[in-house]
Amino acid sequence: MERYGNGRTADLDGQDGRDGRAGGGGRCGPGGPAAGAEEGGRRGPGTGGARPAAPAPARAARSGPAPGGAAPGAAAPAPGRAGAAAPAPGPARPGARRAYIGSFTSAGGRGVTAADVDARTGALTPTGSTGAVADPSFLALRPDAAVLYAVSETDDGAVAAFDVTGPAPRLIGAPEPVRGSAPTHLAYTAGHVVAAHYGSGAVSAQPVRPDGAPGPVTGLVRHRGGGPDPDRQAAPHAHQVRPAPDGRFLLTVDLGTDSVRVCALDAGTGALTVRAETALRPGSGPRHLAFHPSGGHAYVLGELAPTLTVCRWDGRAGTLEPVAEVPVRPAGAAGPGYPSALAVSPDGRFVWAAVRGDDTIAVLELDEGGERPRLVAAVPSGGRWPRDLAADPEGRRLYVANERSGDVTWFDVDPETGVPSRTGAVAAPAASCVVLA
Repeated sequence: MERYGNGRTADLDGQDGRDGRAGGGGRCGPGGPAAGAEEGGRRGPGTGGARPAAPAPARAARSGPAPGGAAPGAAAPAPGRAGAAAPAPGPARPGARRAYIGSFTSAGGRGVTAADVDARTGALTPTGSTGAVADPSFLALRPDAAVLYAVSETDDGAVAAFDVTGPAPRLIGAPEPVRGSAPTHLAYTAGHVVAAHYGSGAVSAQPVRPDGAPGPVTGLVRHRGGGPDPDRQAAPHAHQVRPAPDGRFLLTVDLGTDSVRVCALDAGTGALTVRAETALRPGSGPRHLAFHPSGGHAYVLGELAPTLTVCRWDGRAGTLEPVAEVPVRPAGAAGPGYPSALAVSPDGRFVWAAVRGDDTIAVLELDEGGERPRLVAAVPSGGRWPRDLAADPEGRRLYVANERSGDVTWFDVDPETGVPSRTGAVAAPAASCVVLA
């Protein structure tokens, strides 16, 4: 287990309300469903680039579980549209668990798909889809599960809201621009949706109207810097934004700058302010972050270096301190591997990470303190190019969105070992993410 540096306080350079577009958005990670199809501006390694071993990108313009609760004392959202009715809380079928699948419409995906979850078997049964928004690569639910938000991962990126109280998602109003390119992740917190823009290296905040639709951008932070990988780190690439467990801060993970920034959101004005920045190992290319259930630790998944970085999180001060790093691929694994997403079990005993290239789910066992993960298994994802995964609230099942094979697979989890066993699958062309209600 490698131990290295501490976090550092950020200079607050690069936070303002100006347009964060940096030009040339495009899809953000290695490869899409059709190997060998080139795509301009994509942010992953491709067949024509300097990394010939990496699988080729496919989509033309693209590219955990992350809704946070409203902060105490949050101000009321901006006024809504005249005559707009707020969706009624709750799923379409009372008592039924729901799942939502995002997919790349530019690669033949259906957009946003709703599905019922069988309580006994975990099986997904799709109930309706909508292609109303291009390339909805990541989804996030409002806490009442009545509204689903999606980022449109395009050059002129946007956030869209869907009423999900019926069998099929229904677009609310019109998508609202994020003032940046290729947004890849979003979350709901304190009456706002916040989005990470991979293409323009920024993070935005937008107030939510009474009908659930997002309003115009009120806060924008543009990242600065780069990393040692000239193909993937020539500029900032914000890949994820996640609210801290208590909702006081937002953590933004930047693959291009090998760092995690801590931001504060003013719930009254919608302004974003950078409070601190933590440097991770150069070239690690951090992609996603998840918190331990205790709230005292965060785990950062590297895409460029397939590792899991353990960090101590001080929720009062808003600081992140890296303390250890472990691999998420077995020793001797052949070929390149690109970790994509992670989840922590509700009991804090296991971390699961999806690894593209290997097409596996890495299982890491945590010690009692949560600081010493140990890789114990790497299980096939049941498909090709696992881009996202989600655990159910009980930690009994995992769901994996396999982009290139075009399906979502599900697994029963052994409660003693944390090792998942595949039990089913459903077709989901160009699947990009899966979230559970």
